[in-house]
Amino acid sequence: MKLVRWGQPGAEKPGVLDNEGRVRSLVGVIDDWHGAALADGALARVAALDPQTLPAVAPGERLGPCVGAVGKFVCVGLNYTDHAAEAGMALPKEPILFLKATSAINGPADPIRMPRDAAKVDWEVELGIVIGKTASYVTRDNALAHVAGYCVVNDVSERAFQLERGGQWDKGKAADTFGPLGPWLVTADEVPDPQALPLWLDVDGVRRQAGNTRDMIFGVAELVSYISGFMSLQPGDVIATGTPAGVGMGFKPPVYLQAGQTVRAGIAGLGEQSSPVVAFHATAQA
Repeated sequence: MKLVRWGQPGAEKPGVLDNEGRVRSLVGVIDDWHGAALADGALARVAALDPQTLPAVAPGERLGPCVGAVGKFVCVGLNYTDHAAEAGMALPKEPILFLKATSAINGPADPIRMPRDAAKVDWEVELGIVIGKTASYVTRDNALAHVAGYCVVNDVSERAFQLERGGQWDKGKAADTFGPLGPWLVTADEVPDPQALPLWLDVDGVRRQAGNTRDMIFGVAELVSYISGFMSLQPGDVIATGTPAGVGMGFKPPVYLQAGQTVRAGIAGLGEQSSPVVAFHATAQA
């Protein structure tokens, strides 16, 4: 299934795509696509429904982040060999982990807002893992049983904040709007091999990233197992699994996002985002 959340920011409602790609409302069937719904059997109940019998959502309704009430947004750094090479960094011996603020989560077509004093805003298309069953010290062989589904993530980053301001990477990763999720949460049964997914990103129609999840240094099952050894993963938690080469920082000279541009990011079978980039406005921070 392709699960969606539709409606205005902060008031999203649950939905599902029908066979023609139209959004169907699940209001009255489930509360929302959040941790509890992903864990309590709602997936099976919705799968048993005929989407054609559900109310159609009006075309043009905003799609929100494809999972709500996210408890943790865990990210993996330098998880593709080619990206590590373009960054001039050694291949990690273990996954590099950092947390992105849940307040960064954004809808798949919502504007990416430049932070105040930003100079080096960058893009990173990534496969997102959405947890569906509590995972704590799970084995690699059993890890995928804890995954509800997958989605597109853009791990937007401000490189000066991340790399030139001291401390950890979080400073450059956590700004509001820096975590578009969706458009869909595609259930795990529709993704038989998460290590065989082409992913790409364009800026103003120019292809900047083109990779495949088979080139991850640490695959999905290994990441879920590894992270669950440091923190329990709860239903609705999101893991961003790293990005392939082609980020703006890797160009010579570097190329960064500017207000007025549009970022399109997609993964085969998981849909595509289209995010306009807008300048910082002090009134937006009130």
